[in-house]
Amino acid sequence: MYALSPGNVDFLRRLGVWDAIVPRAAPVHAMRIHGDDGRATIEFSAYEAGVAELAWIVEDSMLQRALWSGRSGSAKRCEALEVSEQEARVTFDDGTALAARLVIGADGAHSFVRKSAAIAARERDYEQAAVVANFRCEKPHGNTALQWFQGGPVLALLPLPDDQVSMVWSLPATQAARVAALPAAALAEEVTQASGRALGALATSSTVRTLPLKHLSARRLVAPRVALVGDAGHVVHPLAGQGLNLGLQDARVLAEILATREPGRDPGDYRLLRRYERRRAEPILAMDAVISGLFALYGTSNRGVSRLRNAGLNLTDRLPVLKNILIRQAMS
Repeated sequence: MYALSPGNVDFLRRLGVWDAIVPRAAPVHAMRIHGDDGRATIEFSAYEAGVAELAWIVEDSMLQRALWSGRSGSAKRCEALEVSEQEARVTFDDGTALAARLVIGADGAHSFVRKSAAIAARERDYEQAAVVANFRCEKPHGNTALQWFQGGPVLALLPLPDDQVSMVWSLPATQAARVAALPAAALAEEVTQASGRALGALATSSTVRTLPLKHLSARRLVAPRVALVGDAGHVVHPLAGQGLNLGLQDARVLAEILATREPGRDPGDYRLLRRYERRRAEPILAMDAVISGLFALYGTSNRGVSRLRNAGLNLTDRLPVLKNILIRQAMS
């Protein structure tokens, strides 16, 4: 499940795929974030910010189906990547090959393209896993996204159509394994209690998945005739729901630079690709720093730090100007 920013929704509209996604998407009109002391909260409202919605919650399967529908040919596994001064050549598992001026690595955290281009990456294990499942709600969610910081774990309930919610619960790996193994009724009861019955009793409406959480940062986003986008170049903790948004922003910027390049300019020209890398460096670094800071701040059980972070939530909630700045940043 993904929380797409309005800016990236506009990008999907321009690609002509949003109409296939929107029937199973839900707009987020408000967000409510709870600290770990039971009292600290911060709320964001689309109405108060003067926007139609803060985000859209989209199912992974629907998004992938819509994006893959526009491709030509069949999916193949890459076996080799060779780069020369004139071209990049990809050899596939069926023995066929494809030559191109530019290869875009949008192939995830274990990117074949990144490794083949000898781009180093720093990795760190959060020692957490995300437990993901959908639930039916006893009370209407009112298109409000809910999140609870729990002194390390982070629980999010994201609105879906038909008064359902999608849960993303980031937990230490051993706790995640225990929660994911619970019978459906026991899982629903545990999430109901963990969320303070904010949506009444919950009932499980999907299978349960777990995803190990790791941080990754490629040292470069480009190499000769190669550009990385999305998880191939950077993976962040899901506590802010910005991983896919960062990736789509990569694609938007790269597409803009390629579309506006000088007539006759080779799309794989390393100097051209460096424009993309420079444009993305600051936004990626800034988001990574914010998320890493939040993870460190909310991952400690120190009482002094706990009081500080909860006071910070309450203070930010009382500063409309700061809240609007945060909203505008998240909507890009």
